Amino acid sequence: MIPPHSNEVNDVKRITTNSYGPGAKIVMLLAHGAGAPMDSNFMNLLADALEKQGIAVVRFEFPYMTLRRADGKKRPPDRMPVLLEAFRREVEWFRQELPSDCVLVVAGKSMGGRVASLLASEEGSGAAIDAVICYGYPFHPPGKPDRWRTDHLPGVCCPLMMVQGTRDPFGKPDEIKARGAIAGVSRWCWLEGGNHDFQPLAKQPEQQADLIELAARASRQFLDSVLVASS
Repeated sequence: MIPPHSNEVNDVKRITTNSYGPGAKIVMLLAHGAGAPMDSNFMNLLADALEKQGIAVVRFEFPYMTLRRADGKKRPPDRMPVLLEAFRREVEWFRQELPSDCVLVVAGKSMGGRVASLLASEEGSGAAIDAVICYGYPFHPPGKPDRWRTDHLPGVCCPLMMVQGTRDPFGKPDEIKARGAIAGVSRWCWLEGGNHDFQPLAKQPEQQADLIELAARASRQFLDSVLVASS
């Protein structure tokens, strides 16, 4: 069920956190991953944690997920051009709606983060996007570390942060370290013991919500540096 703070514009349903509005200094457009919708437990926890850090969050769904919500039928993600166009429309709409001095962040969980980074690597995107944050970036398919999805990252137009669990099968620290510095990534945040959904090991004192809180605090610190650089 979609939480109360929701609206619909141009047939796209969105969820906004309480601080979203004309006075927001930082607005994040947060896209979901391939398998779970915008109101999954992970997305709810992350949006709430970011809100506590003073980041207004807007969630939306890609076309295939909107159809799934309507008829209940699971379907694979849209092809990348469709995903990009959907995210692009969101950026264009909110850039027009928000004050010019508002920092607009594109972000996403897993696939959503990949789409955000691809969008930010497009020519001319720097005029609209101020920062990118990827939560659980799918560097490669699990078990296939030879198929990296990083070729576009050097072309990202703005500061980019990767937030990754150290147990994420889509990209672990040793795999990434072995490749050397990944051009285009401004900052890394490693969540110790976290898997692809930032779920820690059972023996750890932290819970998933704790790692998500750490991710949100790191996001705010990163965006504060973006604010300073742009002032």
